[in-house]
Amino acid sequence: MSSSRSVRKLEVVSPVPADIDIANSVEPFHISEIAKDLNLSPNHYDLYGKYKAKVLLSVLDELESSDNGYYVVVGGITPTPLGEGKSTTTVGLCQALGAYLDRKVVTCLRQPSQGPTFGIKGGAAGGGYSQVIPMDEFNLHLTGDIHAITAANNLLAAAIDTRIFHESTQSDKALFNRLCPPNKEGKRKFSDIMFRRLKKLDITKTQPEDLTPEEVKKFARLDIDPNSITWRRVMDVNDRFLRKITVGQGPEEKGMVRETGFDISVASEIMAVLALTTSLADMRERLGKMVIGNSKAGEPITADDLGVGGALTVLMKDAINPTLMQTLEGTPVLVHAGPFANIAHGNSSIVADKIALKLVGPQGFVVTEAGFGADIGTEKFMNIKCRYSDLRPQCAVIVATIRALKMHGGGPEVVAGKPLDHAYLNENVPLVEAGCVNLARHIINTKAYGVNVVVAVNKFSTDTEAEMNAVMNAAMSAGAFNAVICTHHAHGGKGAVDLGVAVQRACASGNQQLKYLYPLDISIKEKIEAIAKSYGASGVEYTEQAEKQIEMYTKQGFSGLPICMAKTQYSFSHNAAEKGAPIGFILPIRDVRASIGAGFIYPLVGTMSTMPGLPTRPCFYEIDLDTATGKVIGLS
Repeated sequence: MSSSRSVRKLEVVSPVPADIDIANSVEPFHISEIAKDLNLSPNHYDLYGKYKAKVLLSVLDELESSDNGYYVVVGGITPTPLGEGKSTTTVGLCQALGAYLDRKVVTCLRQPSQGPTFGIKGGAAGGGYSQVIPMDEFNLHLTGDIHAITAANNLLAAAIDTRIFHESTQSDKALFNRLCPPNKEGKRKFSDIMFRRLKKLDITKTQPEDLTPEEVKKFARLDIDPNSITWRRVMDVNDRFLRKITVGQGPEEKGMVRETGFDISVASEIMAVLALTTSLADMRERLGKMVIGNSKAGEPITADDLGVGGALTVLMKDAINPTLMQTLEGTPVLVHAGPFANIAHGNSSIVADKIALKLVGPQGFVVTEAGFGADIGTEKFMNIKCRYSDLRPQCAVIVATIRALKMHGGGPEVVAGKPLDHAYLNENVPLVEAGCVNLARHIINTKAYGVNVVVAVNKFSTDTEAEMNAVMNAAMSAGAFNAVICTHHAHGGKGAVDLGVAVQRACASGNQQLKYLYPLDISIKEKIEAIAKSYGASGVEYTEQAEKQIEMYTKQGFSGLPICMAKTQYSFSHNAAEKGAPIGFILPIRDVRASIGAGFIYPLVGTMSTMPGLPTRPCFYEIDLDTATGKVIGLS
């Protein structure tokens, strides 16, 4: 790849300019040039403007017999609210591998939600001289995947309430007749999707007129229990006032009022389905199997029961194709899916990783990021994503910062939007050493999956040599394969060459064998407790509601699914204020829900919100358009 014309050496300046200014200073290559570097021909992708393209799944079929490259996942220590640079490190590592170390490489990242982009955290394209470009397109609409998810999610929400409404006002026969209306010849027939419900009900008849009155009732009346509905509407905006709403207040809805709420779009199960699907046919099945609630008899009701699974797939048919972009140094990036890691499984898509592994081939590298700390993102990468993909990583990177380690060592609270305390800006080796207990636990937990662990210390200008040496010593003592200092934010790929070399060695050592944290055939509670133990908990406490849900999902036959813990990202425990590596606490499970289509059970630990709010001064204060050039300014 170093001989490719799509690799660009950066002219870096100091101090590092604003992210958007760096992004705007570089003219991206036409995306067809990036595609050509990966041996993709124009029939392998659809262009979305000059700098983005959707890579078609047919590429996987064509390359089925090709060998995969090395597979690397990037996680982190427990972060501060400012983030510790996982995306930046992921991009910097790939720029190092592709632009400096002569390796074929693809970066696989999640699509950012517009919630954080306009809220507290800002965008997720990396930072400094390690970014995905065009940065504004990456952070905003991209190719419309999140909008497609929003549309599909809300179509299903509309179908649920409407079905309850129509069932409440019609007899079984009238309902059946409207569901199976006569055609021009006066003959009734089932639509294709209806045969899925008939099969579920063990009704083998193929003509509507052959059904008995009892079968008509079973088929036509879903009898959804409104109190059991778990499906909520979504939008891709941080809007706290939509967390709890009342629907059905219009006069035409005949008093069918119920309480519900909105989640942020990336928390939709459809996002998780997109991230975990392996093909178009698999996505169709997963969307149809999504459970929205129960009937009054306690039977799970699915999207296919409502007749909408096919329509959801149509809305998602383009979203299943990953989006090809590029880094500042011209290395290729696949952006696809964007589930949060605290309230969902926090990883980009299986299909993007699979395509990338085939495209880079043997000795090439695919580097993907797992959201938040390794206790959340990397754990779910291993136990959920790798289970469904059947892919095996050779190396896991853990990103650490002196800043976060000082916080874990007992430093003052770090608050987004407020100046850092002097403790974070001046040397304090004992504080760093005390905080390394957090890093050590992440290393031990990650190493237990059977992969080599490389620690990347993301260097800030205020960090001292003594502080960095303390981190590297602690990392090696805890069992890391290697620990290296990185300056990719200030220097681009050049600043991550040592990390690239360490990752190459870790992958080539050849002694990795993925071990899951728990088997699937144990009970839901045993799986929850295995994960809680990895956090440092001494036990788990379940509310009455959680107990009831576990019993119901077990009875419905869903206990064989993996677990996706919805937990704060700011601590190993449920309490965000507990830093370091707490032990001996009791983990409280407030509720247990299921994403049956995506394929996991998700316990809610403590009070996790699925709709973020905006702060007093959101990021949108800085964002504007230069009307003379048409360029976006102020994105971070």
